[in-house]
Amino acid sequence: MVTIRLESVSVSLRRRAILHDIATTLRPGKLIGIIGPNGAGKSTLVRTVLGLLRPDRGTVRFDDQNLSDLARRDVAQTLAYLPQGQTLHWPLSVERLVALGRIPHLSPMSRISPQDMDVVAEAMRRSDVVHLKDRTATELSGGERARVMLARALAVGAPGLIADEPLAALDPGHQFDVMDLLAGEARSGKLIIAVLHDLTMAARYCDRVIMLDQGRLVAEGDPRKVLSVARLKEVYGIDARVDLAHGWPLVVPVSRAVRAE
Repeated sequence: MVTIRLESVSVSLRRRAILHDIATTLRPGKLIGIIGPNGAGKSTLVRTVLGLLRPDRGTVRFDDQNLSDLARRDVAQTLAYLPQGQTLHWPLSVERLVALGRIPHLSPMSRISPQDMDVVAEAMRRSDVVHLKDRTATELSGGERARVMLARALAVGAPGLIADEPLAALDPGHQFDVMDLLAGEARSGKLIIAVLHDLTMAARYCDRVIMLDQGRLVAEGDPRKVLSVARLKEVYGIDARVDLAHGWPLVVPVSRAVRAE
């Protein structure tokens, strides 16, 4: 299993500061939610953890190794990635698309093995897309495509997974299915990180949430403590009700907060 440490990480894009002095530790066995308003830096944080962006300052470590010292193949085998809103251009079958998740484990010019295909079949079963395996991926609905891309990420078989907005385009039933799946992966000992906009889903399923605002880490920990009415007003600019009757926060946005003159 892998533990990821961010040590005073700052990132700029096109000379504009996006992340400011982020320091946190992401440990396996937990479902960690990354939350915050649009433009808070969530996707930039994810891309930095994956090594797709290099920090201006600070260090990202996988266990005791500096991320910048790791080969891309090693990173890909350690941390699977489900990006948000992927557009499919090639008319592959769903089964072949999910099988692309095994690429980090293949040598150049090697063919996918029966053992690899067993992993692919299990990933499709867990994502509820077995019935789609012969369909052309470019002809799927948005929700079907989202579940297929999750299956591809699971097929990597990595000890860690980052899912950037995994609930987008899913109906409510499949949202619960995906969160149940991610929570189960975390309980099995994996490091699971999900970027989420649905605060109630984050509160219900995440063991820990990291809240970003304007590129800064403003709160982290138990969702019941992080998702307070005052903090939602300060960070999201909303008046909200937070109902704890179920044991986890049910967040109900009521209106835009009135700004003081």
